Amino acid sequence: MTMRSIGRTAAVSMAAVMAAVMLPGSVAHAKKTETEDAVYQELEIFTDALSIIQDDYVEQPDAKHLVYGALKGMLSTLDPYSQFLDPDSYNELKIDTEGQFGGLGIEITVKDDLLTVISPIDDTPAAKAGLKPNDRVVKIDGELTRGITLLDAVKKLRGKPGTQVALTILREGENELKEVILTRDIIRIQSVRDAKMVDPGIGYIRVSDFRENTARDLEAALQKLKDGQMHGLIMDLRNNPGGLLDVAVTVSELFLKRQDMVVSTKGRLRNQNLEFRSRRDGMANEVPLVVMVNEGSASASEIFAGAMQDHKRGIILGTKSHGKASVQTIFPLRDGSALRLTTSKYFTPNGRSIHGQGIMPDVIVSLEAPPEPKEGDKNSQADQIFESIEHPDQQSQPKQRLDSQLARAVDLLKGIYVYQASLKATN
Repeated sequence: MTMRSIGRTAAVSMAAVMAAVMLPGSVAHAKKTETEDAVYQELEIFTDALSIIQDDYVEQPDAKHLVYGALKGMLSTLDPYSQFLDPDSYNELKIDTEGQFGGLGIEITVKDDLLTVISPIDDTPAAKAGLKPNDRVVKIDGELTRGITLLDAVKKLRGKPGTQVALTILREGENELKEVILTRDIIRIQSVRDAKMVDPGIGYIRVSDFRENTARDLEAALQKLKDGQMHGLIMDLRNNPGGLLDVAVTVSELFLKRQDMVVSTKGRLRNQNLEFRSRRDGMANEVPLVVMVNEGSASASEIFAGAMQDHKRGIILGTKSHGKASVQTIFPLRDGSALRLTTSKYFTPNGRSIHGQGIMPDVIVSLEAPPEPKEGDKNSQADQIFESIEHPDQQSQPKQRLDSQLARAVDLLKGIYVYQASLKATN
């Protein structure tokens, strides 16, 4: 590579770092290609600009700051999910995956150049403040978010527990901006929630995301419900923003048979073209299943829903999912920073790509809140109070109030159970 002399060793070193990042491996011993030549030519522009900045900027610039800024800009030109992570941000990502961090409990993306909520996480400040999928975050603490990167947005949203942050929100279908003040908290993620019976024989499990312990916790919840004579299951993946690819595969295995395809990935390199199949007969592979999704269900949630749909293993119910079907790989760098790079896209077992399109439910049901109990209802609050007075030794079991989607899921499983029972009676 020809390089104009810029008179500063630091500038040459930084150009070498850029070359190493963009072209992994030993370039000196590799056969040059047209692509490599083109990259080297563009790097000359970079070194020219770097020379000017170092020679003529009003103050002496910090070398690492310049390189980090260049890397952030480079990754941001690729897609909303590729990022450069400085050492602090990389550590935060690892903490996030492990399940505890300080912040708001909100999954975000950049959509149409606007910072957009994918979904709030259950029982977090974001969820309690009423944030919803597809809310546009126009300002953070009064600063416009136009052009902001995901990395910078996460840094602004996370912080010391007890501190506040103001978000200016534009909600889909509304014309007026709304300001919400949230207090940061320690976000402890328990991804498997509310394992319970919602009707005799019908189990319900809410999974808020896919992280390291999700499959283990879900297996324990399934066993608990099976011991309670469960004959049908509702998996609630609404507002589940996804998580780890391998966890999505392991969770799917619980509901599939050995060698069933879960998901495939395709990238530019041959080693990125992979197939993930179930390695066992899952403990719940014959349990009638309804999977609930909505516009906040993304990534790993869509892998699971797509696998269940393609294998006709369960009924998908709700509204169309988010449509994030790309895989990000973490590449650690020598100084503790890392690249979070989109390396492939994933496809359902039947080869469907849902990137930007989402999973279309088999049964489309819009969400409506459960009706308020009326006076005189058997399980009204008044009845519960009087029952507790008249029968202090008996714990009242109030009838569960179900939203429209959950109620429809229960009805579907009841219908399946009746149909299966009639088949057995006929035989």
